[in-house]
Amino acid sequence: MSLLPYPLARPLLFSLDPEAAHDLTLGTLARLHATPLRWAYCNGFVEDPVDLAGLRFPNRVGLAAGLDKNARCIDALGAMGFGFVEVGTVTPKAQPGNPKPRMFRLPEANALINRLGFNNDGLDAFLANVRRADFRTSGRLLGLNIGKNAATPIERATDDYLACLEGVYPHADYVTVNISSPNTQNLRALQSDAALDGLLSAIAARRAQLAERHGRRVPLFVKIAPDLDETQVRFIADALQRHGMDGVVATNTTIGRDAVQGLPHARETGGLSGAPVLAPSNLVIAQLRAALGPRFPIIGVGGILSAEDAVSKIRAGADVVQIYTGLIYRGPALVDEAARALQRLGPVVRTAGSPSA
Repeated sequence: MSLLPYPLARPLLFSLDPEAAHDLTLGTLARLHATPLRWAYCNGFVEDPVDLAGLRFPNRVGLAAGLDKNARCIDALGAMGFGFVEVGTVTPKAQPGNPKPRMFRLPEANALINRLGFNNDGLDAFLANVRRADFRTSGRLLGLNIGKNAATPIERATDDYLACLEGVYPHADYVTVNISSPNTQNLRALQSDAALDGLLSAIAARRAQLAERHGRRVPLFVKIAPDLDETQVRFIADALQRHGMDGVVATNTTIGRDAVQGLPHARETGGLSGAPVLAPSNLVIAQLRAALGPRFPIIGVGGILSAEDAVSKIRAGADVVQIYTGLIYRGPALVDEAARALQRLGPVVRTAGSPSA
């Protein structure tokens, strides 16, 4: 974001290395938010409240985790009109992530590939930034997304998630357990049968302790991949309910490349996001809704670049949606467009056996 309208600023940003443009954008937002120049990226706010997981979401459009890993720009990003903002993924210890270059644009497909690898400044710095934010005082919701350090063996992953849960719990409206990034070795193995049961059991037990200590029960969401078959989706749905999770975020980036074959950078390793993820994400959402029934909360994310894409997520079975790559390609106007489209769509009433709106 800059002082120029986004359609004019985008060519300047896209002339830079993608990660350099990302860092420049966040730095600019951090500097401008407390000044009158914040008008350059602010949107009006669309009221479209929905009750979900014991929370009231002020509207149905949120920011997905990954854009603001260190929670530096919660207030500035919130000013774009989001009803909820999710930041992270944070890990217990600071880590640099994977070697650069590690972010690639595929503009012909309105897509990105990243293999950042949970690069972040660690839990203490993350919480210091969260405490400085005023976003929650306006009644909007803050999600904090937690993960594991790359150096932590997968068999000790639960230790990292519990450490992060302890830290973020007092400051979160909800917590998302990220087990689906393709950029931390073996992380997606946590979506498998025994590993998922063990992790969710430990997280549920620790949440019960924290709820008693803090006098409030913070909802827990689990973020899953789009690269799952229907049998895997059904197992995850069963595990979420069995362990008392409050919702699911569907989906993360994909390792699939069918939709971008032959494009520059298409063969880079990492997670593919943007327009090519819309269909596979919506398919997983529909499968989740069928498996979970009409009331279990689903946050739909992946491939939203238009108001129609946001509506498609709700029609697939999501309750609310999140944006990330679409913000890079379309700018803050997308937030307002999507929020107004969902407001026009109106409340969605689902019955058993009928996931679509």
